[in-house]
Amino acid sequence: MMNFVLTRVLSALPIVPIVSVIVFLLVHAGGSDPSRILAGDTAREEAIAALRHHLALDQPLFRQFAVWFERLLHGDFGSSIFYQRPIIDLVLDRVGATLALAVGVIFLAVAVGVPLGAVTAMSLGSRLDKSLTAIASLGFSLPIFLVAYALVYIFALRLGWLPVQGYISPADSIAGFLRSLILPVMTLGLFYISLFARVTRATVSEILRQDYIKTAAAKGATPGRILFAHALRVAAAPLLTLTGTTFAGLLGGLVVTESLYNIPGLGRLVSEAILKRDFPIIQGLVLITSVFYVSFNLVIDLLCGFFDPRGAR
Repeated sequence: MMNFVLTRVLSALPIVPIVSVIVFLLVHAGGSDPSRILAGDTAREEAIAALRHHLALDQPLFRQFAVWFERLLHGDFGSSIFYQRPIIDLVLDRVGATLALAVGVIFLAVAVGVPLGAVTAMSLGSRLDKSLTAIASLGFSLPIFLVAYALVYIFALRLGWLPVQGYISPADSIAGFLRSLILPVMTLGLFYISLFARVTRATVSEILRQDYIKTAAAKGATPGRILFAHALRVAAAPLLTLTGTTFAGLLGGLVVTESLYNIPGLGRLVSEAILKRDFPIIQGLVLITSVFYVSFNLVIDLLCGFFDPRGAR
């Protein structure tokens, strides 16, 4: 087990430097010049050139990377060109909304999707299985923006139960905070409920075909015991992996949902930075997300090795 832990930790370490190089090259590959956007449409070439010099954008690319990477080694992600604030401060301001949204989506997906998948696996081929599988397939295939508009129309515009857009901090109002998250969580939750239900159904149905499950049934084990004591226990490792990768992916990929519901999270910060060619924000956010993604997957791998020692050998 110790060798497994050391192997996984050592294999994860080189990923972050590699990601930092790729991120830097990708951000600068487009050839966009943020100084032109910052200076404005009516700015003269001399003013733009002075601004480029001030931002060190006229330096060779390898020198810009060396300066950026040296700052990273000291924990400095740089400052935003447009907001004139440290990247880490912007991230701390926005991460709360994104984290709340991601946790809500994961909670909904696991709480509904896993039982749904387990029920369909236990009744494989039945009318219930076919009906629930069809519903899950529908939820999996619907575009997010279409689900968002449908939910807003029903629950906000027609019924008036929930706000159309916006985000309320829990520090201002707990009730308002929860109400502002319901529609965004439901919008993304429908997709991830379907995903978790499909993965659970496939995993559990495969486990139920194993010989030791048939032996347990022959010895008189009830369907509930077979499901909870055997099938779901073995299925915990792949479901845990799915939960981890989904959560880490949500933290870096909520651009559409946050934009649709006007939530000031990391997704919106990325979209704003791309539009303004704010390189330091893009580089910093992608790198922070990558570090989190690698760290989270490392923890998930170690937990999977704990639940299923066969994978750690």
